[in-house]
Amino acid sequence: MSQILLSLLAFSPLVLAGVLLIGFRWPAKYAMPLALALTVVIALTAWDMTFNRVFASGLQGLVLTVAILWIIFGAILLLNTLKHSGGIAAIRQGFSGISPDRRVQAIIVTWLFGCFIEGASGFGTPAAVAAPLMVALGFPAVAAVVVGMMVQSTPVSFGAVGTPMIVGVGAGLDQAGIGAALEGVGSSWDIFFQLIVSEVAITHGIVGILMPLFMVSVMTRFFGANKSWKEGLAIAPFAIFAALAFVIPYALAGVFLGPEFPSMIGGLVGLAIVVPAAKAGFLIPKESWDFADPKDWPAEWMGSIEMKLDDVAGKTPISTWMAWVPYVLLAVLLVFSRTNDTFKDLLNSVSIGFTNILGEAGISASLQPLYLPGGILVMVVILTFFLHKMKFTELKAAVSESSKTLLGAGFVLIFTIPMVRILINSGVNASDLPSMPVAMADLVSTAVGGVYPLFAPAVGGIGAFIAGSNTVSNLMLSQFQFNTAELLGISGALMVAAQSVGAAAGNMIAIHNVVAASATVGLLGREGIILRKTIIPTLYYLLAAGILMMLAVYVFGVGDPLTQAGVTTAGG
Repeated sequence: MSQILLSLLAFSPLVLAGVLLIGFRWPAKYAMPLALALTVVIALTAWDMTFNRVFASGLQGLVLTVAILWIIFGAILLLNTLKHSGGIAAIRQGFSGISPDRRVQAIIVTWLFGCFIEGASGFGTPAAVAAPLMVALGFPAVAAVVVGMMVQSTPVSFGAVGTPMIVGVGAGLDQAGIGAALEGVGSSWDIFFQLIVSEVAITHGIVGILMPLFMVSVMTRFFGANKSWKEGLAIAPFAIFAALAFVIPYALAGVFLGPEFPSMIGGLVGLAIVVPAAKAGFLIPKESWDFADPKDWPAEWMGSIEMKLDDVAGKTPISTWMAWVPYVLLAVLLVFSRTNDTFKDLLNSVSIGFTNILGEAGISASLQPLYLPGGILVMVVILTFFLHKMKFTELKAAVSESSKTLLGAGFVLIFTIPMVRILINSGVNASDLPSMPVAMADLVSTAVGGVYPLFAPAVGGIGAFIAGSNTVSNLMLSQFQFNTAELLGISGALMVAAQSVGAAAGNMIAIHNVVAASATVGLLGREGIILRKTIIPTLYYLLAAGILMMLAVYVFGVGDPLTQAGVTTAGG
C-alpha cells in the first residue's frame, strides 16, 4: 500500500467524525462510536496491530477517561454547589452596581469573571454563567451570548484547572516515547511539558490583549443603536487595561506555576485591579454607552427566558465576600498541593496504576484521585457545604445535577480517548509501519512544508469546532502536531502549544458551547446568528497565533530539548 494511501487511511477516522458532526449534524454521542469503530478496523487490518494491543490501548483510554471525568465532575459540582448555596447569586448581584456603561459591564462580567469561571469550571460554563447575568443586567439575549462566547478563547487552554493541558496534551502525546528521547538528551517529560505550558500562556497572553476590545466593538457594531465600531473602539484604553490586568498574571502563572492556575489567578487578580478602577472611572470615557430602548430591539435579539436582578439575587443571606471564599480556597489549595512536597506526596499516596496493560509494553495508565484537580475540587465542595451552612438536600441536588451533566460528556469521551490511544499506540505492528499520527504528519509536512506553523493553530481550531472541546481537540491532534514538527525539523513543543492555543480559539465557534450558552437565555434555534458574529474574533485569534508561531520558528529560533539535540522520538 502506498504511503499516501496509508496517510489518508490514518486521517479517515478524524474525517469521518468531521463529516458526521458538521455535514450531517450528528450528535457526538453517535459520531464518535463510529469513528472509534473505523479506527479499530484500520488498526487491525491496514496497520496489522494485534487485537491484544488494540484492546489494551482501549483500556488505557478508559482509565484516562475516568481521570478527566473526575475533574469535570469536580468542576461542575462546585459551580452547582454555589448555585444551591446562593453563592453564584451573591456574586452576580455584586456586579450590578459597578458602572452604568454597558461596555464596562461586558468587560468585567464576561472577560474577567468569565475567565475566572473558565479556569475553575471550564467546559462551556463561562458563557452559560455570564449570559443570563448580562440579560439580568439589561443586555439583549443574543448580545449576551455573542459576548459570552468570546471569552471562550484566551482562558480555555487552562480551563477546568488545567484539564486541556493536563489531560488533553498529557494523554494526547506519546509520553513514553517522547520521555525516553528526552532522557537521552539529559532532559525530562516534566521539563518538556512545562515548556509547552509556558509557550501556550505567553502566546495567549499576547493574542488575548485585544479580546476585550473585540468583545465591546462587536457588541456596539451589531447591537448598538448606531451600529458603530467606533463606539466600541472609544473604550480601547480601558479594554486594553482590563486585558493586561488579566494576561500579565495569567502568563506569569503559566510560566512559573503550571497549567492549573493561569486562568483562575488571572481572573482573580484582574477583578481585584479592574473593579475598583471602574468604580473610580479610571480610563472610562465620559460619555456612557447603552443599548437602544428595549422596545426598539428586533424580535430575534430576545430570548424566551426573562431574568430580573431580583431573581438573580435570590433569597440568600450570603455576602459577596463569603460567596467568593470557595474559589479563593480552590486557588490556595491547588497552589499548595503543587508547591508543598509534603502535601503533594500525601495526595499522591492514593494511586491506582496499571503497568503494561494485558502484557503490552509501554501501555500503562494511572489515576491519583486526590491529587488530580477533581479531588481538590471535591474537598472545596465539602468545605463550602459547612461554610455556606447548606442543607444536605441542597448538596444532594448539586450532586444529582452534576452527575447528569457528567453522563453527557462522559459518553462521548468513552469513545474518543480510546480512539486516540489506539492511534498513538499503532506504531507497534506486524507491518513495521509508523504510528498513524506519524503517517498523517508525513502527508501534511510534504504538502504544506515550512509554512506549516502559520496553519498549526487553525488545525487545533478545526479540531475544537468538530469536537466541541479544547481537551478533545488536544487529545486527537497533539501527537499529529508533534510529529509534523519533527518531520519539518522544528520544535514539537511549540507546535503542540500552537495546537492548544488554536483549539482554545475554536471554542468560540464550537456548536456545543453555543447551544449550551443559548439554552440559558432561551435562544435555542438561533445558533447561526451567534456563529456569524463569533467567527470574526476566531479568525483574528487563529491568524495572530499563526503569525506568532512563524516568528517564533523563523525569527527567534525557538526550539526545545529535542530539536536542540537533533533527536527524534522512537515513534517518529
